[in-house]
Amino acid sequence: MQPRSDQRTGLAYGIAAYTMWGLLPLYWRLLDDAAPSEILAHRMVWSLPVAVVLLAVLRRWSWIGPLLRQPRRLGLIVVSTLVISANWFLYIWAVNSGHVLEASLGYFINPLVSIAFGVLVLRERLRPLQWTAVGTGALAVLVMTLAYGRMPWIALALAFSFATYGLVKKGIKLDGIEGFSAETALQLLPALGFLVFLGLRGDASFTTGAGQALLLSACGIATAVPLICFGASAVRLPLTMIGMLQYLAPTFQFLLGLTVFHETMPPERWTGFALVWLALAVLTWDALRTAGRARAALAEAAAQAAAAAPPPEAATEAAPAAAAAQPTPEQPGTPRPPGLTQ
Repeated sequence: MQPRSDQRTGLAYGIAAYTMWGLLPLYWRLLDDAAPSEILAHRMVWSLPVAVVLLAVLRRWSWIGPLLRQPRRLGLIVVSTLVISANWFLYIWAVNSGHVLEASLGYFINPLVSIAFGVLVLRERLRPLQWTAVGTGALAVLVMTLAYGRMPWIALALAFSFATYGLVKKGIKLDGIEGFSAETALQLLPALGFLVFLGLRGDASFTTGAGQALLLSACGIATAVPLICFGASAVRLPLTMIGMLQYLAPTFQFLLGLTVFHETMPPERWTGFALVWLALAVLTWDALRTAGRARAALAEAAAQAAAAAPPPEAATEAAPAAAAAQPTPEQPGTPRPPGLTQ
């Protein structure tokens, strides 16, 4: 079990990460003159310098050597890099193609997928209300399939890819800045090669103006800060708690889709979203009730332990008696019992 102070730190990191992710659609819409693939490549290329600066400021280089000697962890970093790259591309494409609401649905479903992964992969045991929430989420997917007239594949792909990323990060066990740096180091060369290719073809939007170039360059900061916070949260919190935090981001995304981007929401889609929100409400209630019971049990155990301990006065009085009961050292010439050896 993580120390309570460590969990509080993880909670703060998680809230910061998901709030920033919730507001990212505003940033990606500023870049809609560029293709999603070019935005993704710039996001990868400019993230590494940010990571290197952070590592230099914090003087955190010692993890690199041990990591290079652990092939299993390196393999997991490759997997996490591939998964998060696919997630990034799909999300940028969804936002700039007018699918912000469906993207938000994916991140609403994501906590339920994370909980399911916790059961199937990490062998975590679910309580009855958690099972109810997962079942309600599955029903919501069915309703949304009928509402869209197709499987909500954007939402499902985003949910499963990011839940997979969180699961893999648990196995890597690197803190936020270290994990982010390792992933962006693997992304750099393919992304840089793609940008050079676009430039040679004359299809790069980076050179169309100073404003566009500045926005594309800032992709590194927009990517690095929330992802580092998420990585720091993932290694400090249980997977189920991370699943609960994740609905902060889609709440912001949903509100942006309705009020800023003015996407349509017919009644049947409202029904699907309402089922997802019901599932999340059940999860929240169950988590709060379980946490309250755990605190009460801990307080009761502490009270029982304090009651069972002897009072200080009794301990003080027992000390001389215990000392008197100790055998006295033998004096020279004292007869020994038969059979006692030196």
